[in-house]
Amino acid sequence: SLTGAFGSSFLYGYNLSVVNAPAGFIKKFYNETWERRYGFSVDEGTLTLLWSITVSIFAIGGLVGAIIVTPIVKFFGRKCTLVLNNVFAVAAALLMSLSLLAGSFEMLILGRIIMGVDAGISLSALPMYLSEISPKEIRGSLGQVTAIFICIGVFTGQVLGLPEIFGQESRWPFLFGAIIVPSLIQVVILPFLPESPRYLLLENTCPVFAAFQRFLGKGDVSQEIEEVLAESRAQRNTKLVSVLQLLRTRAVRWQILTVVVTMGCYQLCGLNAVSVLPRAMAPPGEPPSLITSFGLHYLPTSGLVIERLGRRPLLIGGFGLMIVFFAVLTVSLTLQNTVYWLPYLSIFCILAIIASFCIGPGGIPFVLTGELFQQSQRPAAFMIAGTVNWLCNFAVGLLFPFIQVLSLPTYCFLVFAGVCFAGAAYLFFVLPETKNKTFHEISQRCLIEFPITAQGP
Repeated sequence: SLTGAFGSSFLYGYNLSVVNAPAGFIKKFYNETWERRYGFSVDEGTLTLLWSITVSIFAIGGLVGAIIVTPIVKFFGRKCTLVLNNVFAVAAALLMSLSLLAGSFEMLILGRIIMGVDAGISLSALPMYLSEISPKEIRGSLGQVTAIFICIGVFTGQVLGLPEIFGQESRWPFLFGAIIVPSLIQVVILPFLPESPRYLLLENTCPVFAAFQRFLGKGDVSQEIEEVLAESRAQRNTKLVSVLQLLRTRAVRWQILTVVVTMGCYQLCGLNAVSVLPRAMAPPGEPPSLITSFGLHYLPTSGLVIERLGRRPLLIGGFGLMIVFFAVLTVSLTLQNTVYWLPYLSIFCILAIIASFCIGPGGIPFVLTGELFQQSQRPAAFMIAGTVNWLCNFAVGLLFPFIQVLSLPTYCFLVFAGVCFAGAAYLFFVLPETKNKTFHEISQRCLIEFPITAQGP
């Protein structure tokens, strides 16, 4: 789990935040390159457009990766997909880190889209791999490794971007070159670890017992083998389904809708917008390292209690708390010039929103996607989840500045509160609990508890 996440979800989080610190230097590099080529400085509108493309094209690459991941994990397997995916990461790192030396901002933009492809593949392949290698008793906790390493990656990008490290005009290419380190570590370690035993067994390949024994640390794995075989017998004549076939399958319609809702709320709940406020609200002269410490609050806490409380209470409770603190934040920001202590309340609300997100919405959507679908449906389900994730990611980056302009900045957070309310209400009425259940038990329970089934109206 640690090796897979370090070379996958860590890099996703890292690339989300790494472009923020050197933004001024990169824009200067764009202007100097433009002037050297054409003999005049780039106008402000074109520079803003180039920068927006640089930031947002990462999500476009992620969408491409999410779309192509299904045939890749089917042909190469889960582990091999993660290993081979590092080709994209290394190529992107070389392009971005050498762009300044080559005097080509196109290399930086191309590197960002290639890095997005890497992230799109890994954010589907990694949760799939972790859900399939984990015993059901700790499947939720290990599934949280994806979210935890996303947050560690975001924080690492913030730290390395400090002026004391790589946040300088001559050093910003090293921020992108550092991507090679996690990739190489994963390439060295992951090939020596087993493939997903569930994938090996259902794909009729040989080293199934050895993989189960190594992952579970015991000689007798007959119970686990029988669990997978029970799932296999339940879908004996079922081949790997395509996305279109999955969307047409009436029995999983509500599972698909649940994944779409949770992934959509994961991106649209406003965490990315809220997370930039501490730096914007900082007093003049505030040490950057102090502001960066806000990144520590990203670390998800649900991994500690997910197997005790379950997925459903943490998701609904997390969204519910976010609604409350969004409302309080809106009031405190609106009136902050009238009472001297209200800015402190605003900062508290920001931290509380981030903590509420980390309670459940921050990692459980990835776990649920792996649990709500059978083996033959899982790759297509992750492709749908990834597509929704990246489209919403792109939408937030594109639309949030306009929301701030078209409405009062303090009231824009009510939009995010509405998203959280809609997500919590849907999950309250629809989502069954999947804690401590085998994949076959979850599949049978979904047929009973979801509002519509293959035999339903």
